[in-house]
Amino acid sequence: MISFSLTCESAHEFEGWFRSNDDFEAQKKRKLVGCPVCGSHRIEKALMAPAVSTSRKQEKIALAVNAQQREALAQLKALSEKVRENADYVGEKFAEEARKIHFGETEARGIYGEATPEEAKSLADDGVDFMPLPVFPDDRN
Repeated sequence: MISFSLTCESAHEFEGWFRSNDDFEAQKKRKLVGCPVCGSHRIEKALMAPAVSTSRKQEKIALAVNAQQREALAQLKALSEKVRENADYVGEKFAEEARKIHFGETEARGIYGEATPEEAKSLADDGVDFMPLPVFPDDRN
């Protein structure tokens, strides 16, 4: 899955997850992608910048959720940490290692790391099962 920063004709910004760029384009063409604020189907990919965590950003996140949402996020973070504890960190070699495991070239095991959108698309095209892990402001490898 690939995360795209999206924007509508009214400049509302939001995020969407797609299997590939082609999947995004196909859903957009069929008007399945809509702005969660105004409902517009005139959606474009926005320029994406690296996520940078600051204490100010964390304050906004903390203020933007209610108690029930905060609890759900805590559970999601705990699940993400458990997945990482039981997997090998392979860094930027994620796509290479995932492909080796998929094709039986190396021992099957849980791994996590980084992949570019192009690498993620290629993995999906090859039928390699993977999913993005959520990244929280205070995450460390």
